[in-house]
Amino acid sequence: MRIAVLEDEPAQMSLLVDMLEHRLLIVEEPVSCTPFTSGEALREALRLESFDLLVLDWNVPDLNGVELLAWLRKQRESTVPVVMLSSRHSERDVASALGTGADDYVVKPFRPLELAARIQRLLKSRHLAAASALEHFGTWVFDRISSSVGIGAAGAEPARRVSLSDSEFRMALALFRNLGRPVSRVHLLECAGREGETPSRALDSQIYRLRIKLRLNVAHGLQLHTVYGHGYRLEASHGNEHATIGPV
Repeated sequence: MRIAVLEDEPAQMSLLVDMLEHRLLIVEEPVSCTPFTSGEALREALRLESFDLLVLDWNVPDLNGVELLAWLRKQRESTVPVVMLSSRHSERDVASALGTGADDYVVKPFRPLELAARIQRLLKSRHLAAASALEHFGTWVFDRISSSVGIGAAGAEPARRVSLSDSEFRMALALFRNLGRPVSRVHLLECAGREGETPSRALDSQIYRLRIKLRLNVAHGLQLHTVYGHGYRLEASHGNEHATIGPV
């Protein structure tokens, strides 16, 4: 799980990262935090990166947390979970942040165990929709038990089921879950359980095989683009009858 943390005070950042990486109990994969000390730096990262959760301080340089949240919800139309942290505690401030799109609001100085519990509750509710063994993306059906993907018929091509390795399955699922958004090579490696590994041609070859195995092409309403210097982006092809593949 990838978490972006926006906080400009070093001591608070250290406390947050330690809590997030070592006290979240409900996530199955390792938690990795990416720290940001200015809102503008995080906004630039969000243009290219994808995260599973954002923890935002309100008062930071360049672009404050609420302004960043407003941009994220309106400009990017992102539904990524957001927890707002702030020393502001008035009813008006809390209502403003929640009204802008924050999923929760925690007043500083925060209590680590309480914050961890709030985040765990938020993540649990967000993951209820994906709690079953199957995830549907239009005519693509991901089966987490068998690490296989069912692909619906398209034109003259019949439906079929494709078995994937565990790493292939996790990378493919990350691409589908982030439809229309770029997914970095580092993120894909982390999803595959290969965090810390240097991105290489081996990853490109694995992505190429996924493109072939899962029919990620215009005929099936999809295109997998290389985002040079960053990673890959899976998009629905416009004007194609098979283009609707959002989660169901």
